[in-house]
Amino acid sequence: MKFSENWLRSWVNPDLSSEELAHLLTMAGLEVEDLAPVAPAFNNVVVAQVLSVEKHPDADRLNVCQVNVGEAEPLTIVCGATNVAAGIKVPCARIGAVLPGDFKIKQAKVRGIASFGMLCSAVELGLATESDGLWLLPEGAPAGLPLRQYLELDDKLFTLKLTPNRSDCSSIKGIAREVAALTGSHYELIKIVEQPADLSAQLSLVVEDKIACPLYCGRQVFGVNAAVATPVWMQRRLERSGQRPINVVVDITNYVMMELGQPLHAFDVASLSGKITVRRAKKDEALSLLGGQMVALDEEVLVIADDDKALALAGIMGGSDSGVETTTRDVFLEAAFFHPDAIAGRARRFGLATDASFRFERGVDFSATRAALERATQLLLAICGGKAGEITQVSATVPTRTAINLRVSRVARVLGIALECSQIARLFKRLQFEFVMNGDIFSVTPPSFRFDLSIESDLIEEIARLYGYDNIPAQSPRAALTMLPDSELQRPLARVQQLMVARDYQEIVSYAFVEEQLERELCANQNPVILQNPIASNMAVMRSSLLVGLVSALRFNLNRKQLRVRLFETGACFSRHADKYLQTQCFSGIAYGSISPEQWGIVAKPVDFYDVKADLQALFEPQLLRFVAAVHPALHPGRSAQVLLADKIIGWLGELHPQWQQQYNMAQSAVWFEVEVDALIETAIPHLRGIARFLPVRRDLAVLVDESVNAQTLIDAMLQTKVVQEVVLFDVYRGAGVVQGKKSLAFRISLQDTEKTLTDAEIEPGMALLIEVLNKLGAQLRM
Repeated sequence: MKFSENWLRSWVNPDLSSEELAHLLTMAGLEVEDLAPVAPAFNNVVVAQVLSVEKHPDADRLNVCQVNVGEAEPLTIVCGATNVAAGIKVPCARIGAVLPGDFKIKQAKVRGIASFGMLCSAVELGLATESDGLWLLPEGAPAGLPLRQYLELDDKLFTLKLTPNRSDCSSIKGIAREVAALTGSHYELIKIVEQPADLSAQLSLVVEDKIACPLYCGRQVFGVNAAVATPVWMQRRLERSGQRPINVVVDITNYVMMELGQPLHAFDVASLSGKITVRRAKKDEALSLLGGQMVALDEEVLVIADDDKALALAGIMGGSDSGVETTTRDVFLEAAFFHPDAIAGRARRFGLATDASFRFERGVDFSATRAALERATQLLLAICGGKAGEITQVSATVPTRTAINLRVSRVARVLGIALECSQIARLFKRLQFEFVMNGDIFSVTPPSFRFDLSIESDLIEEIARLYGYDNIPAQSPRAALTMLPDSELQRPLARVQQLMVARDYQEIVSYAFVEEQLERELCANQNPVILQNPIASNMAVMRSSLLVGLVSALRFNLNRKQLRVRLFETGACFSRHADKYLQTQCFSGIAYGSISPEQWGIVAKPVDFYDVKADLQALFEPQLLRFVAAVHPALHPGRSAQVLLADKIIGWLGELHPQWQQQYNMAQSAVWFEVEVDALIETAIPHLRGIARFLPVRRDLAVLVDESVNAQTLIDAMLQTKVVQEVVLFDVYRGAGVVQGKKSLAFRISLQDTEKTLTDAEIEPGMALLIEVLNKLGAQLRM
């Protein structure tokens, strides 16, 4: 939002400098993005009238001019401009003037004739980048008046970076209202005179979608002179607001929009056929816009139409077939309130960004719609002449303004300062809020121009803005500090993360939003938690596992020639069960490449299932994990397992499925694990136990079992024997001497008694008992 400071001060003129006003607005939430003068610095330049022009006697391209600068005697000035002529009015830099670039004007002789100043172009004054000669001023410009005063060149341009919630400040009226509230200055409203109808003619209006357009006003003005020039003051204000003057009728509608914040549109009555209808566009209906763009419409787009065709995109842009030209004689003025939901996003669909859509998408003041039409009519009749017809209005239910309750105690709690009810009441009056007090509770009805007020916190923010953030003292927080319990049954997650870093893993943080296809393929999740408004198509669902993020990070690193990657992540995973959503904290890691960094002392070996299994077991020490073969959609069917702790499934471990390895162009497989954080941080309270003083006894035992028998089953059974302290599988053999369908498992068994040294007489019965246990499980002693 760009505007002229002079225009603003014609509404409200606080006793503040430009810089102070900019700071005030910024601190109130209306960030002043830029504050710049409309013209570079120069002085002693006046409006001058050329009285006569004569050829220079000694130069063909020079003229000797007599120039009226508002004094008793004219000045003699030598000028070489091709467009100099008697009677024109131009800027004149007098002797002593300093122009942009520190160019100083002095009395000089030009080919023998004294020159007492310089007639200027816009380029020489720093107001244009190119020109064809002298800057010709309007005929009514008073000779001798300082040019800066005549053209208001001491004005400054404010550029606001409006947030989407402050649509009420997208006009001079709105900004002036805000400044008046912030400073307590007098707020000078313009006088809008209701224009009586000179003719009874009315154009029929039909609003088919009254939810999208609950208020539509229109009026015909006949016999206007659209060829008349737009007044200089209006052109100046429009240009300084970033608007390009087009023709007087269009300029008037743009001016009222910048002044009051209500977009308007003007139609050429000669191009209309029948009644005006506000309706949804028809499928495949086409419209040629004012900029020449042809757009294809559908039922989601609201249009203004006559009996034959669509005339305009409602609240966005008019059509070229019904636009006002300088030859237009009769005009239909439109002022409407379109619901923000009916306009939001429609302009972007067609690659448009218009001032009208900017305002309607955020909400305009529906109580001022008719007043804006009256203001446009007032200006149109005053500048272009003509006769006004009756106003036709179609109205339905406009948005209701629900009262908001504000507790004074809540204000003190949020802002940290105690404000009296009378202080809050004064601030609300300055904001033009209607309210009712009931004890220390205010019931505030937001005005029609404030679409951003809906909850108690909004009102507290308004109080803070007007009271002044700078006026709220910075107080150190005071609170009672208590030691939080630190359970011995849990260890800090940070300690686990440090263990992973020590094992050469690097932590990543990925989005909880993932691509739906990857979620279904890698996690076999056919019922993912789908986002209603995803930020991107590849972030459409919530992850049920950290696998997708880790695989994506692995691929990112592999694409950048990283040959060894070890990553881990801690994060929330989400799932849906019946009508409930569950959130689980998970800890996951992935390893790819060699076991250790490349070096001469270690033979390169690809990381495998057992390497990552060792990393996982190290995280859970001293607790013991069990691994049970199971199938996971993302993992190799013969190299994947469920992770169990105390017979409870807490996660997965395995190599990535060859299908994904091939699809993601991996030279070798990656190994992934994922466990629940609750199980990972859980630990047992340590108990003291005496160290055995007697040596253990080792025995090796080899048995033949079916291929289907799990070695862990045998180990669990042997550990149930009293004197067995440890059982380790150290060899698996298939081949000569072993029947097909069988395998040989060799175990190292440690036996120990904490009270005495075991003798052979005690060891042999123990080994016999072990063999008996194994026989019950289908194992045969291998001789």
